[in-house]
Amino acid sequence: MGASFPVLQPVAEPIPENPTARGAVRTRWLWPAALALFVLFWQFGEGVAKWAFSYPRAFEIPAARWIGKATKWLVDEASFGLFTFTDFTRFLAEIIDLPYRVALGLLSSGLLSGQGSSAVQHLPPLSWLAVLAIVALIGHHAGGVRLAALVTACFGFLVLFGQWTSAMVTLASIVVAVPIGVVAGLLLGLAAWRWPVFERVLVPILDLMQTIPVFAYLVPVLVFFGFGPTAAIVATLIYALPPMARVTILAMRSVPSEIRDLGNMVGCSRRQMTWKIMVPSAKDSLMVGVNQVIMLSLNMVIIASMIGAGGLGFDVLAALRRLDIGAGLEAGLAIVALAVALDRLSQAYAEKAGRPAAGLPTDGGLVSRHAYLVAALAIVVVTFLAGLAVPALQSFPESWQVSTGTFWSEVVRWINVNFFDALEAIRNVILLNLLVPLKRLLGDLPWAGVVALLALAGYRLGGLRLATLVGVLSFLIAATGQWEKAMITVYLCGVSVVFACLVGVPLGILAAERDRLWRWLQLLIDTLQTLPSFVYLMPVVMLFRVGDFTAMIAVVAYSVVPAIRYTVLGLHRVDPRVAEAGRAMGCTPGQILVKIKLKLALPEILLGLNQTIMFALSMLVITALVGTRDLGQEVYIALTKADTGRGLVAGLSVAFIAIIADRLISAGANRIRERVS
Repeated sequence: MGASFPVLQPVAEPIPENPTARGAVRTRWLWPAALALFVLFWQFGEGVAKWAFSYPRAFEIPAARWIGKATKWLVDEASFGLFTFTDFTRFLAEIIDLPYRVALGLLSSGLLSGQGSSAVQHLPPLSWLAVLAIVALIGHHAGGVRLAALVTACFGFLVLFGQWTSAMVTLASIVVAVPIGVVAGLLLGLAAWRWPVFERVLVPILDLMQTIPVFAYLVPVLVFFGFGPTAAIVATLIYALPPMARVTILAMRSVPSEIRDLGNMVGCSRRQMTWKIMVPSAKDSLMVGVNQVIMLSLNMVIIASMIGAGGLGFDVLAALRRLDIGAGLEAGLAIVALAVALDRLSQAYAEKAGRPAAGLPTDGGLVSRHAYLVAALAIVVVTFLAGLAVPALQSFPESWQVSTGTFWSEVVRWINVNFFDALEAIRNVILLNLLVPLKRLLGDLPWAGVVALLALAGYRLGGLRLATLVGVLSFLIAATGQWEKAMITVYLCGVSVVFACLVGVPLGILAAERDRLWRWLQLLIDTLQTLPSFVYLMPVVMLFRVGDFTAMIAVVAYSVVPAIRYTVLGLHRVDPRVAEAGRAMGCTPGQILVKIKLKLALPEILLGLNQTIMFALSMLVITALVGTRDLGQEVYIALTKADTGRGLVAGLSVAFIAIIADRLISAGANRIRERVS
């Protein structure tokens, strides 16, 4: 038996060097050497290469001036022969304004003639009772009695707490923006699925649309479409359209090949294949995109109120300006109630689309074939007549409304009175010992060295292509004069993300091991995700006043959700058999968690880090309202001055930071996934 295994004998010849091992040694020393060179250059290089620390103004790219001139040319001079660019934007505005006026008339203002203070109401809008009953019908059609009760309760909250009028103005915008966004996203996604060249052009544009801060493209929207609800709907469309396009591309590709082959066998044309085979087969996935459009449109209601949207968003913004936490919180909770109702309805219809259609009676009359529609029309007529007889059934009386605004304002006042010294001590300790030193550290770094390090990281993680992308984008931030503000943005984002992960990852680990805790935590983070971003600012401003610390607290609260979600997702995806094998080998629960589960879940946790950064960057632009001096404030100043060039350049810089972080972390996650698979 021993003879069947050869015995290795020592040999006299020298063992040849292993090039792979040699490369591994070089790789091991690459980063320490690069960091050492960077530190030496940082400490002693300013006298030799001052340009590497402060980008020379003479060589700055005047992108803001170019964009400003292009915008002015578009508004004043651009012509397409038969019509000008301004005529084109006015035509688009009229197309959007017509359905908006119809929706607003039905839900809020009624049938009017005339404009402004001279407007005369000929018919009232739908009564609160009619809307509640119709919403209950829609809920019953989508998901049965439980869903009907839930959405009725959400809309009942709007009535009871005096948020009805503002909520209906917001709902009118949503009713118009969502169908346009869904149709436009569907068409773009179908075009990208059909023509790969168009997809290669479209995907980078979608990336920019999702990473540029909303404030940045509010500026050109304001210039092109003016101030008012129409401009706000256009901004909402730009913000909410990309997910629908992406979902459409993925949904078309996920349709089984057998279905496509069947369509070809029966002789379908390209149009028939698209609209009669592919789209119906992917309708359950497409409904997920509809859900995303609805939720993103609701996230825009406050920001869009800055250019004339009105509604609940304006109420929250006005409360923030007055630091009226009670009124702001009630308006914010009204947005949450509206978001929960629309989210559950869209999810229910998505699930319904994925189920086989039940056999519907085709031999009955009109009532049996369209029972819900007939019931809705009957409700409108009955409630209209009832409202004429009893005004309280048309408009909910103010004397019946309740409010908790005073209570919440008193709670914050009590905290300020009794805990001011403790809160101020916490603020000063973190501000003086962490935030200010880190801010100065990043501000002193040489831009050229940072660009080189980022390019090196891109090369190590993704090769030459990623290195070029990261290097060019970071160089453009410096070359457009945004480096100093970008470093403040990076410092605020970095600190906030670290704190969010320190809170979110341990919570995710605890929740992944305890199902009951995860159910409660999931309810909490679902609520946090539906809260408008502005709502996070009000309590922290009232407790800590304005400044970087206030911004950091608001960003951490807003961005902690993905850190929790992706940690739980990664740990739940670990194969239980792997943990059982570790337990059989005698590993303790701590060893199984640290050395097995967390290692296998690390790619998902890194993706959670990626999403945390994206959330933090989007929130940082909004924290410009509380006194930060970063790119977000630059965008906000551009909005107040209607300076398109300044706003877009600062917004693109934020987008470049987001793209750099996204590409580097995604590449790192992919490498870890390959290593552990």
